Amino acid sequence: MNLQRILVVAQKEAREILRDRIYFALAFLLPVVLMLVFGYGMTQEVQNVPIAIIDHDRSALSRDYAHRFIDSRYFEFKGYVNSVKSAELLLLDGKVRAVIVLPEYFQERLVSGLPVDIQTLLDGTFTFRLRTIDGYIQAINGAANAETQARYLVRRAGLSSSRAQTLLQPLQVQTRYLYNQELREIWSVAPALIMFILTLTSPLLMALSVVREKETGTIYNIYSSTITRGEYLAGKLLPNVVVSFINGMVLILLTVFYFGAPLKGDVVFFLVAMFIYVIWATSLGLLISVIVKTQIAAILITVILAMVLVMQFSGMMIPVSSMSDTNNMIAHSMAPMHFNNIVTQTFLKGGGLISSWRDLVTLIGFMFGFLALGYLLFHKQSKS
Repeated sequence: MNLQRILVVAQKEAREILRDRIYFALAFLLPVVLMLVFGYGMTQEVQNVPIAIIDHDRSALSRDYAHRFIDSRYFEFKGYVNSVKSAELLLLDGKVRAVIVLPEYFQERLVSGLPVDIQTLLDGTFTFRLRTIDGYIQAINGAANAETQARYLVRRAGLSSSRAQTLLQPLQVQTRYLYNQELREIWSVAPALIMFILTLTSPLLMALSVVREKETGTIYNIYSSTITRGEYLAGKLLPNVVVSFINGMVLILLTVFYFGAPLKGDVVFFLVAMFIYVIWATSLGLLISVIVKTQIAAILITVILAMVLVMQFSGMMIPVSSMSDTNNMIAHSMAPMHFNNIVTQTFLKGGGLISSWRDLVTLIGFMFGFLALGYLLFHKQSKS
C-alpha cells in the first residue's frame, strides 16, 4: 500500500470532520453528552427518599424511633403530619414516597413489653424503588427492635448490655465489600459507560463517513481512481480511530475526575486495550456501511446493534455468569463483553495484563477478523 495515498484520504476525512458542524458534534460532543446523561440516568441508587411521619404518641421513645428515619441518609424528612388523610394527599401529589405512622401508647406498650404495630404507607407507582425503600424501612425497624429488646432484658433480667445483645443475636454476619467498598453505583456504571459509548459512537462515525460518500456520489471518484481499496479503507479508518481514541481518553477523565470512580489498575494496559477495541468498533462501522446505502439506515442499525450488544450480552446490565448457557455462549462471542471485563478489572479490581490477557488476546482476534471481513466485503466498484 502507498502511504502517501493513505495520508491523502486521511487528511480529506479529517477536514470533513472539522468542517461539518453536525459531524463534528457527533464526533466530539456526543460521547461527552452521553456520558453525562447516562452517568446520572443509569445509576439506580435510592437515596434521599422523601418521607413524612405521623406521631400520634409524641413521647420520648416515639421521637427516638422517628429520628432513626429522619437522621438516615436514605430518607429526606419532609415533616410531621397530623393525619393519615393529609399523608395520603402528600403521597398522591408525589411530595413524599413513604409515610411512617406511629400509634398512640407507643412508649407505654414498649415499656410494658407489649408489641407495637407501626403502619407504613408507600407509593407503589415505582415498583423497583419500592422494594428498596421497603428494605430500608425493614432494616431500620430491625435495628430498633434489637435495641428495644436488649434494653428490656437489661432492665428486667439485670444483664449487661453486651450480654443482652449476645443472647438476642447469637449469630451475626460481618460483611466485607471488596473492590467497591463504599458501594457507590456510579463507580460501576461510569467505567462501563466507556465501553458502551465507544461501542455506539465509533462504528457510527465510520458508517456515516462511508455512507455519506455513497449518498453524495463522491464514492464514484474512488471507484474510478487508481487508489486500492486497502489504501482507501486505511485512510478512512485512521482519522476515525484517532477521534474515537481521543473520545475514549476524554471519557476516562470524566469517569475519574468528574464521577470520582477509581482507576486502580494498569493505565497503559487499559489504553492499549481501548485502542484495540476502538479499531474493532470502527471496523464494525465499516461492515455496516457496506450493508446500507443511507445515513438514516446506518444510524438505526448502529444504535440497535450497539444496544443489543451492550445491554444484553456485555455484562453491563446483567452479569454474564447469571445468563443462561446459550446467552453466556453468545456473550463470550461478542467483543463488548471482553472489553467490559477489562474495564471492570482495571478500574475497580486493580487488574492489568496478568488478569486480563485472555480478554486482550480475544479482542485482538476480533480486531483482525473484522478488519479482514470489512476488506473482503468492500469492493471498489458500484453495486447498484
